[in-house]
Amino acid sequence: MDSSWRTKLQEGTVIPASPLALTPEREWSEQHQRGLTRYYYDAGAGGIAIGVHTTQFAIRKHDLFEPVLSCAATTLQQCQATSPRTFIQIAGICGDTQQASDEAYLAKSLGYHAGLLTTNAIREKSEHEILEHCRVIADIIPIFGFYLHPAVGGRLYSHQFWLQFCEIPNVVAIKIAAFNRYQTLDVIRAVIASGRDDIALYTGNDDNIINDLLTPFHFDGKQRWIVGGLLGQWAVWTQQAATMLEQIKQVREQKMIPTHWLTANASLTDANAAIFDAANGFSGCIPGVNEMLRRQGLLPSNLCLDPAETLSPNQSAELDRITIDQKTDDQFIAQNLDHWLNAD
Repeated sequence: MDSSWRTKLQEGTVIPASPLALTPEREWSEQHQRGLTRYYYDAGAGGIAIGVHTTQFAIRKHDLFEPVLSCAATTLQQCQATSPRTFIQIAGICGDTQQASDEAYLAKSLGYHAGLLTTNAIREKSEHEILEHCRVIADIIPIFGFYLHPAVGGRLYSHQFWLQFCEIPNVVAIKIAAFNRYQTLDVIRAVIASGRDDIALYTGNDDNIINDLLTPFHFDGKQRWIVGGLLGQWAVWTQQAATMLEQIKQVREQKMIPTHWLTANASLTDANAAIFDAANGFSGCIPGVNEMLRRQGLLPSNLCLDPAETLSPNQSAELDRITIDQKTDDQFIAQNLDHWLNAD
């Protein structure tokens, strides 16, 4: 079995959480979904997560889960045929245990390496019951744990939960997307205490990306890094994100962190506040990501499957504001967009 993806996961990489491409008629655009996947590949991402929150959980109700995952998988096969390299394929897995099991089997059959396991559908259950659910899915496919921000469907978990989660053999990584320092530390402490050096830590804290990646976390006399990110924020400006992560890896080897990285963290958090619509409780989060990609031509619209899920008032103006100060992929995209959208 090819284990190169596990090595890459451990080293740390950029994994964008891919959106769903919908036309102005709210129909799925396979052409743009393929184009978006090619963009992530060519931009230097080390993987892709699809079928996750940013892809819209509602794809399951619209019978799009299998077509979208299959589309990404076959597109990546084409990319690797012309430009071979290790590329991690993460499938979003959610629902009750039966649904999650079915999705895990499907993802595995399509060649996905691991499943990002979202437990929002069973969040009312006890931690013990949720751990049993996780064990069942981990017996099917390697799993990426997911501490999802409560504002978008997640729940709070205890430090003890994460200690027990780390005991599941087929856990390969944890995405920490609690958007909370205390809860982030709960996970990191648990991974260190577990002694599981094979569990990679990934930031999903889109509000604190750079600080997460630059902090050497010390607990119990041991040090761990958050090695990479699986982020909705990295669904946009992905080439810039890949460049930034490589620079951060070099900075980690220094004893002093230049203060401009603190400034960069504040700037990126400000940009994320506009894209994720923090001012309105994240209600425009997915439309915000879609709108940035629409402006670059990668998506045909900013629409979501739910007609009520739209940009918030003034969010478009906020997107205008933050774009001025950010390094974007605009030129890179303009040069390659026609190829990405029209490649055979």
